[in-house]
Amino acid sequence: MNTLSILVVDDDPVIRRLLEQRLTKADYNVAVAEDGFKAEEMLQHKHFDVVLTDLMMPGGIGGIEVLEMAKKKDSDIEVILITAHSSVDTAVEAMKKGAVDYLEKPINFDELFLRIDKIINIKLLMQNARDIHEAMGATELAASETIQHLEIMAAKLQQRLDMVENQLRSTDQDPESRISNSLNILAGLE
Repeated sequence: MNTLSILVVDDDPVIRRLLEQRLTKADYNVAVAEDGFKAEEMLQHKHFDVVLTDLMMPGGIGGIEVLEMAKKKDSDIEVILITAHSSVDTAVEAMKKGAVDYLEKPINFDELFLRIDKIINIKLLMQNARDIHEAMGATELAASETIQHLEIMAAKLQQRLDMVENQLRSTDQDPESRISNSLNILAGLE
């Protein structure tokens, strides 16, 4: 899978910079937003696979609102919330709204990378499922066309056999002519 694009949304410049550095070092494409308003703007203009957002941010657009904006734009965007220990209940509630996971502060980067790996695996499984579905559709179409072709061939062959049967039962011609005409019918010459 291609490198994930991750949007980091946090009003704390130290956390934002630390996340950006660690994720970039791990070969992810990282963009940062200092608040929910900047995140909203960035979500409108660029695709992200993952949004990593602080739950509590000043200014009226917090992590829940960023989650809702991301999911509204593209339901495949995975959102991980960063939360203080005291707001774990809120983070769990956010998961009911579509967040894939949450992390408590201070951030444990091993946990973060495990969660991102889980997202990658899920996205790969979903892509594989889409590929299999697409292949099945193509196979079904080919099978349907083959069956249709075989039905047409069978109908033509049955028509020829009926013509041969009528030719052989005919009493209007001598036996040699009937056999000759029947062979021509079978060969497709008449």
